[in-house]
Amino acid sequence: MNITPDVFPFSAIVGQDAMKKGLLLNLVDPRLGGVLIRGEKGTAKSTAVRALADLMPGLHVVNLPVSATEDRVVGTLDIEHAIREGEKRFEPGLLAAAHGHILYVDEINLLDDTIVDALLDAAAMGVNTVEREGVSYSHPSRFILIGTMNPEEGDLRPQLLDRFALSVEVGGEREVETRMEVVKRRLAFDANPEAFRRQYAREQTELYHRILSARERLARIEPADQLLEWTAKVGIRLEVDGHRADITLMKTAMALAALEGRTCVLADDMVEAASLVMPHRMRRRPFEDGAYGTETIKERLGDLLLEAANVC
Repeated sequence: MNITPDVFPFSAIVGQDAMKKGLLLNLVDPRLGGVLIRGEKGTAKSTAVRALADLMPGLHVVNLPVSATEDRVVGTLDIEHAIREGEKRFEPGLLAAAHGHILYVDEINLLDDTIVDALLDAAAMGVNTVEREGVSYSHPSRFILIGTMNPEEGDLRPQLLDRFALSVEVGGEREVETRMEVVKRRLAFDANPEAFRRQYAREQTELYHRILSARERLARIEPADQLLEWTAKVGIRLEVDGHRADITLMKTAMALAALEGRTCVLADDMVEAASLVMPHRMRRRPFEDGAYGTETIKERLGDLLLEAANVC
């Protein structure tokens, strides 16, 4: 694992189970499609992202600030050099630096439209292409896209929203003892980060090996036709557009099963996957407000839950 004394340990984060699960699933399957974390300030969103990268050797977080220019994000071509020397000279941007790592965008809903378009292209193709004055340059750009935002400051363009495999809602803890534990651990970490990290070294190592084992199991999971049929029915029942949601639902359920130590996808995996994959893709009905949670998903699925219970 990485040795980064100033990073709060992932295993020490209190509560926020849905957020932690969504992040871990993207380590089990790095091509899953990232996660959007929506919630109020001060709910450990940025802390969790940095802590996630700290779990895996060689994995880094590349920050994309909302103020970044297009050239800073996609990179630049030296046109004069190309004309004069007859060869391309490319200055890599953040999309190049993020290849094979985590691309983290805080306040992603405030990004300029040109930057959003660049992210959409790279996320869709796994390649970033820069074109200037008839000269083009391409490089691989596959990354785990993690975005955080406060919904009160505006929402995302639907095209970018759909690119996130998973979405989770976070909020402040509402139990007194849990909130006390949040403060207690933060104070202990700030007082002596190295000592605090040593306290959680065993949990960190166990989580790291759990992810590695899950990756191995995931490669052995083959979804049965019954699961594929159920997935298709869910997409139709929840009225989501296109087929990306169906594909992501199946991949998420498989990653969940692998993370839980199984090569068999259970009904609970499918329901939990639906609660992570579908809410930001579902069409809102008249007078509906707020986020779609697990209970809403279950209510919409109704009889399909009985079908899922008989599938393994």
